Amino acid sequence: MVSRKIRWSFTSLLFTLLVSTSSLAQVTADGIVAVVGANIILKSEVEDRHVNYVRQGFMENTEKDKCEAFEELLFEKLMVHRAEIDSVVVSEEEVEGTIEQRMAMLTQQMGSEERVEEYYNKSMPELKEMLQPIVYESLIAQRMQQTITKNVEVTPSEVRAFYNNMSVDSIPLINEQVEISELVVYPVVDSAAKAEAIDKLNELRERIEKGSSFSSMAVLYSEDPGSAKKGGEYKGIKRGQFVKEFEAVAFNLRRGEISKPFRTEYGFHIVQLMQRRGEELDVRHILIRPKISDESLERTKSNLDSIRDLIAEGLITFEGAVERFSEDDETKFNRGLKVNPQTGDPRWEVGDLQRDLFVLVEKLDEGDLSKATFFRTRDGKEGFRIIKVHRKVEPHRANLKEDYQFIKRMASQQKTEKRMNEWVQRNIDRTYIKVNTEIYNCDFRNSWITPETVMTDE
Repeated sequence: MVSRKIRWSFTSLLFTLLVSTSSLAQVTADGIVAVVGANIILKSEVEDRHVNYVRQGFMENTEKDKCEAFEELLFEKLMVHRAEIDSVVVSEEEVEGTIEQRMAMLTQQMGSEERVEEYYNKSMPELKEMLQPIVYESLIAQRMQQTITKNVEVTPSEVRAFYNNMSVDSIPLINEQVEISELVVYPVVDSAAKAEAIDKLNELRERIEKGSSFSSMAVLYSEDPGSAKKGGEYKGIKRGQFVKEFEAVAFNLRRGEISKPFRTEYGFHIVQLMQRRGEELDVRHILIRPKISDESLERTKSNLDSIRDLIAEGLITFEGAVERFSEDDETKFNRGLKVNPQTGDPRWEVGDLQRDLFVLVEKLDEGDLSKATFFRTRDGKEGFRIIKVHRKVEPHRANLKEDYQFIKRMASQQKTEKRMNEWVQRNIDRTYIKVNTEIYNCDFRNSWITPETVMTDE
């Protein structure tokens, strides 16, 4: 129950809100299925959440899964109720920031704000206003859950006991895994390419100041895949979210002002301040990446080939070469080791690797070095890298020797869910709860239904 709550997507949340609020006059016909403290749950909320889970593949179209969606809503409303009593709060800025970020994601997915407005038949301000209460409740529930489970830890003896109590059939199968390191070098951009990028941005800046649309120029010319399609917009920016060079310029602009071209690790930019709310900005920007010459690419590859030869001949260790030559901040200070951001573990399931990295690693054995290979980062930056394979683990049943961290996460999750279920039951007993058993006949995991909680006509 706890883990599924976390999977509920913002798009589903938006869809549910719009359906549920499309006609307030339908509340009576819709039907109240439960009351938790001062919070009501409508039949439409249960139906909409279940439908969206089915669409996302999290549930099947069965009454049992519909009851699970119902219990999840009971759980969330209970957390919202107790958060108010326990003075767990979420700031207005957090709510607005979350809405701005998620609406930006939705806009990117759909292509433009106009398409979002057309799809939902509401303006962006109307959508944001409608989302305020439901995003607030969602954040409050998350904060309350974090408060309840923040001190959950598992000891080594608990991990061993958890594993020893698992039946053979329930021990999960671990897919093929690898542990790898990388040494990354980026080509040098020559002065002519830099000058060309700056000249292009100055030309665009001049056209905009003479009346051209910044948004149109961004769509046509910006090389930032995260914002170009939406006119270069980033909304709800707070300090620490972007690289320091970008923030240093953006936070010193006046409303409507367009910066001169400036450089970051991603290329050259111009940025315009659209709106400022305290220490939060809405901006537009255009990114131009200087074109790397064929000569620079070939020179970088040749240099990395030479470094690889030194490693292969034993004149320098791979780790020593990473420390001296690597230009990737994420791995340079970790001896080149690539850590899986989803697990915090150096092991990667091969299926989780990017396609080009998978193809490279698949051909290598333990201890092997790849050749210097061209690659692009997710944001389009070009470079060359050498990959070293430290270990390959064949598919197998999980065991404590090879998969301790994986089993520890499972044990921690079980302990967290136990803590949550104990908290739920304890607070059910001291909260005003009414459940309409005539609409749904559910066998809940927790004791939501008792003679005292059954809703009657009285």
